[in-house]
Amino acid sequence: RDFCLSRGLGDVYKRQAFFLILKSILDAADGELARMKNTPSYTGRYFDSVADIILNFLFLLSICMVTDGSFIYMLLAFIGIQLQGTLYNYYYVILRNKFDGDTTSRVFETQTPTAMKGEKQTHVNILFWMYNFLYKIFDQTIYLLDPKAIEASYFPKWFMVMVSAFGLGFQLLIMGVLLVFNFDYLIIPFFIAYSFLIPVFILLRRILEKKNYGK
Repeated sequence: RDFCLSRGLGDVYKRQAFFLILKSILDAADGELARMKNTPSYTGRYFDSVADIILNFLFLLSICMVTDGSFIYMLLAFIGIQLQGTLYNYYYVILRNKFDGDTTSRVFETQTPTAMKGEKQTHVNILFWMYNFLYKIFDQTIYLLDPKAIEASYFPKWFMVMVSAFGLGFQLLIMGVLLVFNFDYLIIPFFIAYSFLIPVFILLRRILEKKNYGK
């Protein structure tokens, strides 16, 4: 890249990084506000997930095109990001269902839920179908990798903090940092390599559960 082009892309990347981080903040604030006001909804729950997976795909596709990268590697990075996020959500939802009493997030999304007050059943039906179409393969893959997690009773805080590195907010933060420093070409290979932590976290969870069970 020549200097001017590189500098121009650098400015664009900084703006992109800002909006990625802003998106994460607003996304977290939206969910927290719903919980504080005690107004959860299946519409919001499924819409957030559908929007996230589309965002991930389009973002990686744009990076692939800008860097003249391989479409196959882009797909591998996309699959990796989704499996990472699914593992985090899998453990997090199990934990919330056991101790928080959360009702909108379910470990197994097998049946269309009944719409809550203030939302339309039609919207829930459509978004539920979209969610299952886009996420089912990732949910089933993670479940097959760690089926006994559903029965687990021990998820120490420090472990969940570690696994939160697979959360979408942290993933977007990593992307933003790489963009700010013009390391756009590292984003796709980074998330492919990052996926190798999935079996590490699963193995660590199993070890922790066995040690806790033996006490």
